[in-house]
Amino acid sequence: MEQALSPAKHRLTIGVHDTILPHPQAGHGDYDCFVMHTDSLDCLDLLESTPAILRDLMSEISEEDARWKPAPERFSVAEVLAHLSHSEGHCYRARLDRFLNEELPEFEPDDASFYYDLYRQADPQDSFDHFEEQRETNVEFMRSLPGSAGERRALHREAGEITLSQMLHEWALHDLGHVRQVAELVRARRYLPGAGPLGRGYRLTP
Repeated sequence: MEQALSPAKHRLTIGVHDTILPHPQAGHGDYDCFVMHTDSLDCLDLLESTPAILRDLMSEISEEDARWKPAPERFSVAEVLAHLSHSEGHCYRARLDRFLNEELPEFEPDDASFYYDLYRQADPQDSFDHFEEQRETNVEFMRSLPGSAGERRALHREAGEITLSQMLHEWALHDLGHVRQVAELVRARRYLPGAGPLGRGYRLTP
């Protein structure tokens, strides 16, 4: 699996609407890398970074490792990737478009359990590639929107009235939860066995 993963893109950019803030503990003239985006949507830097984080976590696993399940009811890395790829378009991009094009659209809750059969059959490399491609397109589009777009509202059947900004924060929560899940799966499958007796004190929850 790792052979097909393209090199990570490493860059640090400061946009025209960004303001560099001095660290609260810094002396006069000293600056730390705290950046406040004054006219953009929240969470975009985190959302942009997720594919590269996942690529690095998976850099030493095989396809067999990616398909390993710690228990029948638990996801494998491959299933996590399939879920991320599917939800990127089916849930998040679809909701984003409706936020922008409709007045107070109504959203049904998204339940991953409806798609388990789809996830089990997916190829992990194809899933990752599709997720990465969609995410790049989505972040590029969202960077073109003004910060005020975050105030757009919708009705969620379970959560009630929500804003686009709140969905972006939940999107980031969703990403980080699955990053942690992939990290635990990789720890348990790839690195714990090789640690021998040094690994006995680790309590993993993949």
